[in-house]
Amino acid sequence: MNAVDWAALQSAARAASERAYAPYSHYRVGAAALVSDGRVVAGCNVENAGYGVTLCAECGLVSDLVLGGGGRLIAFTCCNGDGAVIMPCGRCRQLLWEHGGDGLLVETPEGIRGMADVLPQAFGPEDLVRR
Repeated sequence: MNAVDWAALQSAARAASERAYAPYSHYRVGAAALVSDGRVVAGCNVENAGYGVTLCAECGLVSDLVLGGGGRLIAFTCCNGDGAVIMPCGRCRQLLWEHGGDGLLVETPEGIRGMADVLPQAFGPEDLVRR
């Protein structure tokens, strides 16, 4: 397993937040994650006049992950435009679970937590297996 350089992930998330498209809320978000193969993937929020189709930063991050060949997320952080660590919303926690599972480490405002603590009793691919 790769060592986690949290400072590098935080820097990547801050850089991503600077690219956010947030003309309505002015709330910029950037996200970055370490992939099992050593890559760092990132994303930023992209707002839309039809608020319901706004994309969270984690959506862009997962798209970057898949576009780059896939893999498993092993460490994740996100921040607001001021660089403060923030929590992913519920939908995004589900996205992170799908691509990192319970082994994913998440930086939270209260410290590093396992994904199982961030999304307890998560629904995942194993729940879709027919028994």
